[in-house]
Amino acid sequence: MIEGAGFVDVEFGSPVDTFAGATGEDKARAFGTYGYVIQARKPSA
Repeated sequence: MIEGAGFVDVEFGSPVDTFAGATGEDKARAFGTYGYVIQARKPSA
């Protein structure tokens, strides 16, 4: 999907527990929800 949008050099970071301490933390745990840093660049046209 990211490459399909024209991005290259796509890199994904390690999972981050973005819901720790949040109201929906229990729901996030139930579904194994984590945040990820995505780094990419879009070449000049």
